[in-house]
Amino acid sequence: MTQPRPRILIVGGGYVGLYTALRLQRKLRDGEATVTVVEPNSYMTYEPFLPECAAGSLEPRHVVVPLRRVLKKCRIVSGWVRRLSHERRLAHVEPIEGPGFDIPYDILVMCPGSISRTMPIPGLVDIGVGVKSVGEATYLRNKVISQMDAAASTDDEELRRRALTFLFVGAGYAGIETFAELADMAFDSCKWYPSIEPSDMRWVMVEASDHILPEVSPSLSLYTMEQLRHRGMEIHLNTRLRSIIGGHAVLDNGIEFDTDTVAWTAGVRAHPLIENGTDLPVDDHHRLKATAFLQVDGVEDAWTAGDGAAVPDLARGPGAFCGPTAQHAVRQARRLGSNVIAELRGRPLTPYEHANAGSVASLGLYKGVAEIYGVKVRGFPAWFMHRTYHVSRVPTLNRKSRVVADWTLALFFPRDIAALGALSTPRSAFVEAAGDWPRSEDAVWDEPEPQDSAIRRTPERAG
Repeated sequence: MTQPRPRILIVGGGYVGLYTALRLQRKLRDGEATVTVVEPNSYMTYEPFLPECAAGSLEPRHVVVPLRRVLKKCRIVSGWVRRLSHERRLAHVEPIEGPGFDIPYDILVMCPGSISRTMPIPGLVDIGVGVKSVGEATYLRNKVISQMDAAASTDDEELRRRALTFLFVGAGYAGIETFAELADMAFDSCKWYPSIEPSDMRWVMVEASDHILPEVSPSLSLYTMEQLRHRGMEIHLNTRLRSIIGGHAVLDNGIEFDTDTVAWTAGVRAHPLIENGTDLPVDDHHRLKATAFLQVDGVEDAWTAGDGAAVPDLARGPGAFCGPTAQHAVRQARRLGSNVIAELRGRPLTPYEHANAGSVASLGLYKGVAEIYGVKVRGFPAWFMHRTYHVSRVPTLNRKSRVVADWTLALFFPRDIAALGALSTPRSAFVEAAGDWPRSEDAVWDEPEPQDSAIRRTPERAG
């Protein structure tokens, strides 16, 4: 009698999900197992490129990798895993359209990733935006350019100050790189705005700890801070945002100001599904408990890695865990995929161990910092190393080529300063044009109706 093929379910299509599925797709023999990937997006986002996407150095589509094109031998399910019972080997999926359904499996790879770690700060939910997706990065770019357009179109000094004030909270890699890249873009764009000088802008970074870029050495962290301050950018250490009601920022060091732009980059936390939707063991930080072999601790046929897993860092010693970085996630995924295949074939497993080779960060065009095997690099060489490293890591030759093409074109042409804010509300103009025409009682409108418009009309006037 033919033995049924093991069913492998991968929850999440980020770094770990994509790279694990790639490894399984390449290494599994024909008919050895089936692989299903459940992910609400149809693509994987290469997050280290989001700051450059926000600054307009890269096209948004070029920082994502389509799952269906890359994972040709896997089944891709577009939806969310809402509940998972590993005891029953059953995952309940809510698809993008239609009723939910259950997916049975034999082997689980749990890697839903992380979400922004927010705090109950008054007003934050009304104005803040993260930097975890292409949509958020594109929104930030459009927001900064729109604010410059607004400031250049008014003589009201109070409105200008508010429009040209940009607040960032959280000075890790994502925060500092986005902060520096966007400011670099805005300063460069001033040549197209005769009434705006770089000195008219106010760029504010708020960090709760006593240093920025905790992943690099103190000397490089200090160098980065000095470089940003030299550009006129403010960095407030040991400081927290107390409230941002109505765009009025209040810091706990006594500073207050108005702004319409708040980027929240104060870290990440494990996906809520891990704690609230599964029967798998979690630690005090709501991450899955993992072994060095990338198995869920004490659970058979369950594997995990990435931001939502507490993976022991063997290179740093007992009690240390791997940080939520792309460098770890990509390498963990490859080891995880190889271990799953080894388990299927009855071979010994290999623990995950990776000594951090170093860190690279971009601080704007032709500016950066890097620390590779203890060697500290600054300025253009570090910026070049940053780009070289990340283009080598982004999956597929297709995406590598498009990224390099974007960078090459940028050498000959200035950055675009068009703000495509309508992308976030594409139906607003149509809804406004429709005015008060009768609507279906069952209609669902995903955008607010316009309140005042020169073309707003009643059915009687239109008739």
